[in-house]
Parts: sequence; structure tokens; C-alpha cells
Amino acid sequence: MSIELGVYDEKPGLDPCLVHTLTFLNERITVRELIRERVYQEVRERNAGCTIKYASLVEKREAMGWETPAKPQLIDWEAQFQVALEGFESNRYFVLVDDRQLGSLEDRFNITPTTSVRFIKLVPLVGG
Repeated sequence: MSIELGVYDEKPGLDPCLVHTLTFLNERITVRELIRERVYQEVRERNAGCTIKYASLVEKREAMGWETPAKPQLIDWEAQFQVALEGFESNRYFVLVDDRQLGSLEDRFNITPTTSVRFIKLVPLVGG
């Protein structure tokens, strides 16, 4: 049996935006598994030519295989997964599950029909 989980992005001062409905085989997962599935889905969408209109965890880096006008290339989801893990560990974004901040990639939580997951991407202050 698979379990679906809605994942929202949020920036300070803005309302949350649904970005994905992810599917998991287990109802108890870690933050690492959540991030892995989200990044995998985002890369799959980008590699299929979809335009992403939300605060993606997939970062634009030439070394990551982003396309250039002359030569489109596929994005490596595993490399992007490592970048996303580094972003979590360096506090560029954090994860709230049912309004509780999870601080470790190994933190576990249960997926229920009412589970709320939000990725809060922090915005750097200008000049500081």
C-alpha cells in the first residue's frame, strides 16, 4: 500500500504553496527520505522539460549538468540530492512537520491523512 503526502513550500511573509504530492511505501519516514523523494521528483520534472514555478530544492549550477542553449543535458538527481542535504544541514531551509521543526536528517515522522509538511526556504538579508 502506498501513502501520499502533500508537500508545501513557504517563504516568510507568503502563504504556503503546494508543490508536490509524494508517494511513499512506508508510513514512517525520515527527513532524508522526504528530501530524497522530493528532489527525485523535481529532477524528473525538469528533465522532462517542465517549468518549475516554486522554490525548488534543485539548484542551478553549471557543474550539476544544467542545459545550455546549444546543448541540453539531463540533471543528475543524486548530485542534486547531495546539494539539498547540504542545504538542510547548513540551514538554508528547514522542514516543519505538523508545525514541529525537524532538525536532523534522521528524524522520523509518521505520515497520516492529516500530516502537514512545509519546506521553509530562508531568504538572506540584504547587506548582512
